[in-house]
Order: sequence, then structure tokens, then C-alpha cells
Amino acid sequence: MRPPISYGPGLPDDGELRLCGDVAGKRVLELGGRGGAALAFATRGAKAIVVEPDNDVLADVRRGASELSAAGEEIRVECHHGEPADLGFATSASIDLVFSAGILGEIDDLPRLLRQVNRVLKADAAFVFSMRHPFGAVVQGTTVVGRYGDRARTISDLFMALNRANFRVDVLAEPEPTNDPSAVVPPSLVVRARKLGL
Repeated sequence: MRPPISYGPGLPDDGELRLCGDVAGKRVLELGGRGGAALAFATRGAKAIVVEPDNDVLADVRRGASELSAAGEEIRVECHHGEPADLGFATSASIDLVFSAGILGEIDDLPRLLRQVNRVLKADAAFVFSMRHPFGAVVQGTTVVGRYGDRARTISDLFMALNRANFRVDVLAEPEPTNDPSAVVPPSLVVRARKLGL
């Protein structure tokens, strides 16, 4: 059985959201391998690549690829040790899809990351990502714990950073959690942004 393309715990996967499209024969890059999406892409026929700073996570990805291959999937995942914005190994306009689950809120230099993602993507190709919802830093349970924008980037900050890096947002989703129907704030924001121009 193929592993799902996961946006994070408690969230609908790409089987429901359908933002990544058919990846068979395409070069797909995962930023941060914690969710193991590279394995899921590889089982769907993609040429999967992952960049991840944690060697233990990369070892898990390699082990997962070996286990799937032993079970008859015959997949490979190209693993690169480094920070998500360290994409020097990829040539310009060589990637069909960039995917990231849950790490964008942790990135200090978001403009640099977005410039690198834009550089490696082909024209009109997508950057699909999930991140903690900016309102999640304001509300814990039903209690307000801070002002919007004080603890995390706002949605407008994110939108402006994508715009400045030459992306067009075509999907902005706030999926309800599958594990907590009583949540008053969506736990995550899921975005698909397309590279503009060449």
C-alpha cells in the first residue's frame, strides 16, 4: 500500500486535498523529510528528492525506501543533508514540484528560501506546503494568548513574501482537523503557489 502524501498529523492528506497532481515521471523535491512525503511521491512514480538537516531523519527516509523496495515497490529517493534553503545541488528550472509539510513557520530567512524554491522550479510549477496556522499562535484551546502577528508571520506576511519571490497563490486552504473537531482555530494553513515567468 502506498503511503499518503501527508500535510501533517490530524490533517487531510493529498488524496483529499489534491494539490500535488500526477507526479509520475516528475522531479519532486521535499523540503524537510519529517513527513516522509518523498517516499509517497516515489511510490507514485516521481523522481523524489529530499533535503533535510537531520541525519537521523534522512536515515529513516533511506530505510523506508529500502523497505518499500524490498516489498516490491522498487523506489529510490535522492537524499541531501542540509537546510531547506540549501538547494545548490539542484540546477535552475529543473524541479516540477516542491513540497513541504510543517516547516515554513520555523524558517528564519523565508525570502531566501522562497528565492531558492523559485530558482529550482520550472515555469508555472507549484510549491505546495503546509504550516501552522498563524492564528494558532494567538489561540490555545479557547484562550487568547497573544496578539496576531507577535509570535508568528501573519497570512499577509506570507502572501507578500510569496508575491515578492514571484509566486502566484492559487490555493489557500484551512482544513479542519481530523483529530479535533472542537478546535476553534484551524491548526494549519495549506498553500499552493505557482512560479510566475521563466
